[in-house]
Amino acid sequence: MLLQQSPHEAYRRVDFDARVNSAKPAELVHVCYEHLIGALGTAIHANQNGDNGLKSRSMTRALTAITALQMGVSQDGGMGDALNQFYAAARRTILDCAISFDAKQIATMRTDFTEISQALKGS
Repeated sequence: MLLQQSPHEAYRRVDFDARVNSAKPAELVHVCYEHLIGALGTAIHANQNGDNGLKSRSMTRALTAITALQMGVSQDGGMGDALNQFYAAARRTILDCAISFDAKQIATMRTDFTEISQALKGS
């Protein structure tokens, strides 16, 4: 399976898998945020360069990260409800942009998640 991927993609996947397998729950959130932020950035770059294949793969990775974040939200109310709404809106934006790519929306979402990630690291 790795032979069908680029060396960069294979390395990225191995690095990601190693980090996930050794992470504590709070660290998994950071890994998902990094994965999402990186995927959104790559999608923007791919769109600028007309690389639809890379853009599609990047949007799929972003959707995977959002799904993982949604699955990890506590269903006990409180912040969980707000996070579920936030992640659902991000998911809708990603899906909408998969059909009609809007680099400005993706860049705004990437900035939002970057700011949240930095705030989480500071706490």
